Amino acid sequence: MKKYVFWYFLGTSYTLLGQDSTRAKFNLHFQQTAVYQYHGAFKAAYSGPNSLINEEENAMSLTSTLFLDVPLWKGSKFTFNPELSGGKGLSQAKGLGGFTNGETFRIGNPEPVVYVARLLVEQNFEFKNDIQLKVVVGKFGLGDYFDLNTYSHDPRVHFMNWSLMNQGSWDYAANTRGYTSGIYAQYVSKGYELRAAFSAVPTSANGPDLDYAYDKANGINVEITKPISINNEWSAIFRLLAFRNQAAMGNYDLANGQPVKQPDITATRKDFRTKYGIGLNFEFSYLDKLGIFGRYGWNDGQNETWAFTEIDDAVSLGVHLWGSLWKRPEDFAGIAWVSNGLSSSHQRYQQLGGNGFMIGDGNLRYGRESIIEAFYNLAIPNTHIFLTPDYQWIINPGYNEDRGPLSVWGLRVHSEF
Repeated sequence: MKKYVFWYFLGTSYTLLGQDSTRAKFNLHFQQTAVYQYHGAFKAAYSGPNSLINEEENAMSLTSTLFLDVPLWKGSKFTFNPELSGGKGLSQAKGLGGFTNGETFRIGNPEPVVYVARLLVEQNFEFKNDIQLKVVVGKFGLGDYFDLNTYSHDPRVHFMNWSLMNQGSWDYAANTRGYTSGIYAQYVSKGYELRAAFSAVPTSANGPDLDYAYDKANGINVEITKPISINNEWSAIFRLLAFRNQAAMGNYDLANGQPVKQPDITATRKDFRTKYGIGLNFEFSYLDKLGIFGRYGWNDGQNETWAFTEIDDAVSLGVHLWGSLWKRPEDFAGIAWVSNGLSSSHQRYQQLGGNGFMIGDGNLRYGRESIIEAFYNLAIPNTHIFLTPDYQWIINPGYNEDRGPLSVWGLRVHSEF
């Protein structure tokens, strides 16, 4: 199967622009991604404090990332990854379960900010019979290692919607910017791969600070991966993910029973509450021409969304096309559909006028949030620059049949060295 020529997160999964990284004393890489998005006015019977603005709107985001990998001893390396992020998302990244730009966060300040995204030590062991073991300790993103998909995972080069870059119902432990601290282990054999992580969750729902009281608040993730070689032309990968978060979460049913006009889930928070769920993830690859992929995910939806986005169940399906089909081997394109839903308790909370950290229209006529996204990634010859026009069609934004539909147009400019 064809490998991408760009760096993906830690850069360990894809080729390094033709360089032999195993001989280098250290590796230094850089990426920059700018995303512009626009939507026109759309119908809305009403709006709330967390609604997507139904008037004409545009927004731009920018990230610049430096990756430094330094070998320490045999099988070990140190990774330092500072990042600069600025700009904002449409409506300050509110009003949708599947938000439109995976390069933005739920942070209202558009001023550029520099922060440490990853700071970790990785140790690799090799055993007989092609068995490998990896252990990582430090700060990282769970999306670096779990719920991977060759065709739908990195918003800097693939689909930009949040519910296509990861399984939307996977409330993965992370701060507002998507990073956590903990330990990760990976076991790889000829027949399957097993991954597990124990990490910190935020101190508040989608908050910027991590809670290091691991005995009270933590995230546990386990995933098994099974690659399959079908024949000389077709191959497949299947992944099964399970997660459980523990934190001082609020409860939707308790909030719905409050004797007030508008429920407030933050008033029902209590230590040791949990959220758990599963995710199925598959991809089929046909030579260097075609990829077919999809995901299904579910979480229990009883306690409040704590880290990622307000989606309690989701299903997606898509197609990826390589440019070799039309004699543009460095280009690729994709189209995908995703449908997001809420649990019955979560629906009721929104109907009563409750707000989460992503959605809240003041009322709700529930309908599944459906999104179609299509993009074309154009490689500029003799450069490391990629231009990507992107289109997203959104039905029932924020799960509300009284709002939308709408079109979101986007343009991404990505460079890497």
